Amino acid sequence: MTTSTRTSRELEQLIAGVPASDGAGVQLQRVLTQDLQKRLDPFLMLDEFRSDNPGDYLAGFPDHPHRGFETVTYMLAGKMRHFDNKGNEGLLVSGGAQWMTAGSGLVHSELPEQEDGLMHGFQLWVNLPAQNKMIDPGYQDLTPDQLPTYTSESGAQVTVLAGVSEGVEGPVQRPDTHPLYIDVHLSEGTSHWQDIPAGHNAFVYVYEGEISTGAEGRKVGFRRMGILNNASEATGIQLTALKEAKLLIIAGQPLREPIAQWGPFVMNTHEELEQAVRDFRAGKF
Repeated sequence: MTTSTRTSRELEQLIAGVPASDGAGVQLQRVLTQDLQKRLDPFLMLDEFRSDNPGDYLAGFPDHPHRGFETVTYMLAGKMRHFDNKGNEGLLVSGGAQWMTAGSGLVHSELPEQEDGLMHGFQLWVNLPAQNKMIDPGYQDLTPDQLPTYTSESGAQVTVLAGVSEGVEGPVQRPDTHPLYIDVHLSEGTSHWQDIPAGHNAFVYVYEGEISTGAEGRKVGFRRMGILNNASEATGIQLTALKEAKLLIIAGQPLREPIAQWGPFVMNTHEELEQAVRDFRAGKF
């Protein structure tokens, strides 16, 4: 969609997530996989977990380590308790989020605090620049009332976790990756325009319904990721709900640094990965 001030990005590629199992057997859909890390830099992974079968999620994610990046957990339904070896503890509830900086390393757990009902949410991994990979770990626990929500002029319901949408600033801001993370709810026929900084890598993920994107009107359906192009003239993305839709819009400034990953460790070199393993085994996290 082009006006005197707006030129929309267009859909570059559609991605279908792959079934996966993580933690102690939690069933999930891995949407952003390792082969997309360079294209969607600074984002490393996006998982959606969604089930009303306790057998799919009850074992949760027992103690496990991280180093070198940040994790963002956004809960739509259910309750998850987290602990770490630094003495931090918190409860993620429906509509809340947690932005965790693993930095130099920590060991934590994420365990469901429910025995039945729907467990639904997302975990996004955001890379840290080389200069910050060994900073002190930290948490930013965000209750539902700390995530600003507004209704746009078009009628879209928008929740802002990070970045800015129509002047509404999310609680998380980062100087290196400048992430945008918003949750948009659209009734059928409703549109939403979202500014996206030039140079940011960006994608949408539709977790309910179906949308069309840009002037070309290309569709992104249920549980599909749409990678948006990086057209230099584009100032944002135009979205329209073909049926009632709920979706994430995620964008960030790429770091353009080497990525070396081994499981829960993300560094810049193989040598740094080996050091991470040695430090973890030596109890230095």
